[in-house]
Amino acid sequence: MSDNEILTPQYTPEQIEKFNIELEDKSPQDILKWAIDNLDGLYQTTAFGLTGTAALDMISKISQEREEIHLVPLIFLDTLHHFPETVQLSKTASENYLAEMHVYTPPGVSTTEEFSNKYGKKLWETDESSYDYLVKVEPAARAYKELGVKAIITGRRKSQGSDRSSLKVLEIDERGLIKVNPLINWNFKQVKEYIDKENVPYNPLLDQGYKSIGDVHSTAPPDPNSVNNDAGERSGRWQGKSKTECGLHTNYFEMKKKFEQKAKEAESK
Repeated sequence: MSDNEILTPQYTPEQIEKFNIELEDKSPQDILKWAIDNLDGLYQTTAFGLTGTAALDMISKISQEREEIHLVPLIFLDTLHHFPETVQLSKTASENYLAEMHVYTPPGVSTTEEFSNKYGKKLWETDESSYDYLVKVEPAARAYKELGVKAIITGRRKSQGSDRSSLKVLEIDERGLIKVNPLINWNFKQVKEYIDKENVPYNPLLDQGYKSIGDVHSTAPPDPNSVNNDAGERSGRWQGKSKTECGLHTNYFEMKKKFEQKAKEAESK
């Protein structure tokens, strides 16, 4: 554990708990306004899923009300294995909302071919945890350090089920990073209705039946038996596996330690 990876908390756990009580029944817009006004080093990390683009649009409208250019910069973790539609949407949305976007790729590579050559073909099959660390966890940590990130806006919602069902509006992770979940109480239908009403750009794959879109190799249309069930929204991710998260919301230090141990073992062989 490196000291420079630990953030000095802006608020105590007791204060965060108090804020959560105040914010739990607030609208996404009110939560976003609170975050903009009260959190230092605030960024939005997004892969431009439906909830992320809704939050992006809301932040844009708040910025316009205040006669400001987009108030919350974006961080896009380009895994190099996204659908082309996702990469295109990241550019379209950033330009459309005049939102500053910082793109981070896995360490030392900038193309899919370079990734395979450096880390091995189909690493997501041979060593899934190392893959998650390289494409999401390490780039995110690098972004947070280089940009001075102290708080992030996420697209997680309770209705997505699994570990997300017990989410709170504000969380502090093991590094002291504050995570804000503004659309926590909305379901998929509410998010889609907002997107349609406000003409928010969204991933065209949604029109093909996808609901949760990640990397090409780990995304399929959701289980047709659960399409009307929000908890099944992410059933199209990592089908046939018990996995429900990509690593970004898992203990950073544990993932880093495991990756470094594996790398050390590989070197000694």
